[in-house]
Amino acid sequence: MTRILMIVTAADALELADGSLHPTGFWAEELVVAHRSLTGAGADVVVATPGGAPAPVDPGSLSAEIVGDEAKVEEFRDYLDGIAAELASPPSIAELDATGFDAVVLPGGHGPMADLAGDPAVGAALMAADRADVLIAPFCHGPAALLSATGDDGAFAFAGRRLTVFTDEEERTGGLGDGTPWFVAATLAARGARVEGGEPWASHIVRDGNLISGQNPQSSVAVAEALLAALAERAQA
Repeated sequence: MTRILMIVTAADALELADGSLHPTGFWAEELVVAHRSLTGAGADVVVATPGGAPAPVDPGSLSAEIVGDEAKVEEFRDYLDGIAAELASPPSIAELDATGFDAVVLPGGHGPMADLAGDPAVGAALMAADRADVLIAPFCHGPAALLSATGDDGAFAFAGRRLTVFTDEEERTGGLGDGTPWFVAATLAARGARVEGGEPWASHIVRDGNLISGQNPQSSVAVAEALLAALAERAQA
């Protein structure tokens, strides 16, 4: 059976540029679409967080005003209720061997900016997975976690790699705006990643070898489809 490690934020708040705290967590649509698509295809998905702490959902991602569709919000709520035990008591990332999985998936929400971006266990897992050519699929703000993949020599493991992520324009116009403590796309580019943004709020994915990334929540389905296609390719090889 295909095994997927889903690394999820455990942060329920992000400190903004003015020092205030903004409620956060994982973005419901992104986790639901990825989890549902992968398990629906027969994969075993293991949700893990830093320290094994509960994975909180971003309250904004369950707001009909923000999502724009009450039916979708209820759909996301129902699905999350069905995996509530997995989210409440996940294993710690540090306890798992990322090379024992076929893929590592990292959904977004602003939470990854607060914890995954600087977590040593996340960095170790991502570097081990990359060395073993395990598929790595971060999307929206999930690519912030890639920043944790820094070796003892200070080298960024994903420097020179093509990827996409929630763009600075999207952050300014529909994210945290001027309140954001830092911009994920700009920071990844500054570390040496080759960031390729698509049209704002449109589905856009980039594949560079074992790295499959998506730009925003609208890319959730495309990321899942691309990852399933890549897994099928490998199974047939």
